[in-house]
Amino acid sequence: MPQLVFLPHQELCPDGAVLEAEVGETILNVALRNGIHIEHACEKSCACTTCHVIVRDGFDQLDESDELEDDMLDKAWGLEPESRLSCQAKVVDCDMIIDIPKYTVNMVSEG
Repeated sequence: MPQLVFLPHQELCPDGAVLEAEVGETILNVALRNGIHIEHACEKSCACTTCHVIVRDGFDQLDESDELEDDMLDKAWGLEPESRLSCQAKVVDCDMIIDIPKYTVNMVSEG
């Protein structure tokens, strides 16, 4: 069973976390199931960037992002080459290290 290592985030998981994940489950669902409340303003429909994460290790094993996800990511704060929307990135059979950015852009609340 793959493990997702969430690096410490000041508000969401100050001590970091090591979580068990099922292959095929989204990174966001793993986090939410374990009490890491990553924002997801569009309710996981790939219509915002609030669930943006950076996959520090294991990125190359993920399925490639599609065009819609790439278009959304272009609007994310702190975009990096290993950025993904956690509602779209599905766990594969390898451990991953996940970094939750300090800020998000919520077009709904920030208009």
